[in-house]
Amino acid sequence: MVEVDRLSKTYTLYDRPADRLLESLPFRSSVRSKAFSALSDVSFRVDPGETFALVGPNGSGKSTLLQLIAGIFPPTSGTVRCEGRVAALLELGSGFSPEFTGRENVLLHGELHGLSRSEVERKFPHIRDFAAIGDFMDRPVKEYSTGMYLRLAFSAAIHVSPDVLIVDEALAVGDVRFANRCIRKLEELKRQGVTILFVSHDLGMVKRLADRAALLIGGRLETVGLPNEVVNRYVGIALAGEVSDETPGESGIRHGDGASRIDSVRLMGEDGRERSIFESGDLIVVELKATFVRDCAAPMAGLLIRNRLGIDVYGTNTKIEGLQTGIAAAGTQAAIRFAFECRLTRQDYSVTLAMQNPDGTSQDWRDDVVDFRVILKKDIAGVADLQAKVEWHTH
Repeated sequence: MVEVDRLSKTYTLYDRPADRLLESLPFRSSVRSKAFSALSDVSFRVDPGETFALVGPNGSGKSTLLQLIAGIFPPTSGTVRCEGRVAALLELGSGFSPEFTGRENVLLHGELHGLSRSEVERKFPHIRDFAAIGDFMDRPVKEYSTGMYLRLAFSAAIHVSPDVLIVDEALAVGDVRFANRCIRKLEELKRQGVTILFVSHDLGMVKRLADRAALLIGGRLETVGLPNEVVNRYVGIALAGEVSDETPGESGIRHGDGASRIDSVRLMGEDGRERSIFESGDLIVVELKATFVRDCAAPMAGLLIRNRLGIDVYGTNTKIEGLQTGIAAAGTQAAIRFAFECRLTRQDYSVTLAMQNPDGTSQDWRDDVVDFRVILKKDIAGVADLQAKVEWHTH
């Protein structure tokens, strides 16, 4: 369990190193510093066994928050409470001594986390095999590449039997194969009831792994909720600068600059009848009608399909498809149809629609505005039915 209560962190900044000394002198009392608030009045709780993600733009305070929770730095105000053994994988380069070998660092790391030497030695083969750095295990860490350091640090962190695991954007450094192994390991730790708190810019991974998520903006907690909702809000802020017009009773989050407005949405089959269940091979038609509030040059309309985990499956827009939309005068209504053959597997999906400016910023973005279900006779893994032609020959 992790509980954060009104947590704040303020740093004192100086333009020059000498200003710190001059400000401390008794006869030179002029203030030469300025305060920077990295984190302000943040409160939330992560329940035992819960996986909690932190998202937000660079400089929003995510890494600072994890460092305070891990006990690396003291907060300026507020409190942090963690129950159980905490293992943290934070910024690359912290935690290991560069002069020690990988083996020596692993043994020291385990003992610092409360394990006996015999316990660490018993776990060592598993740590070594997961890290997969070969003979470099007995070489000084200062000789490691970034990827090797990451693999060993991650392996050491997950094998100390933590009750709480804190991970800060570590998977962004590794290669694809190692990242997939790490994600599978995190899913295994979830099943074992480990509390996981992580930062990631990979929004698909946030949706896949997290039970809940929090959005930090400018050191303040913007919102806490289900991963899909938090990610949608973050994307809205990124595209529009701010989230606006969250209309009660409407599906998903709605945002945009208001240059146009989506009036209606219909999900239909090939016969033009509205429906919400499709079979593989059916034609799916999504029709939207929008009214332009202001004159717009080269506006775009876009479609995005997500699966039940909130992961993007397919997206396109009128610009990608080569449509020239010209100039739309204020008061003009546009009707846009997206038609595609259903090649999705048996799952539930949602449709996000948007009217956009030529630079991709949103005029009216409606997340998860309608949903549909795909039924399929075959049990196929993944999200796409690629209709493979399979041959088997024996000789």
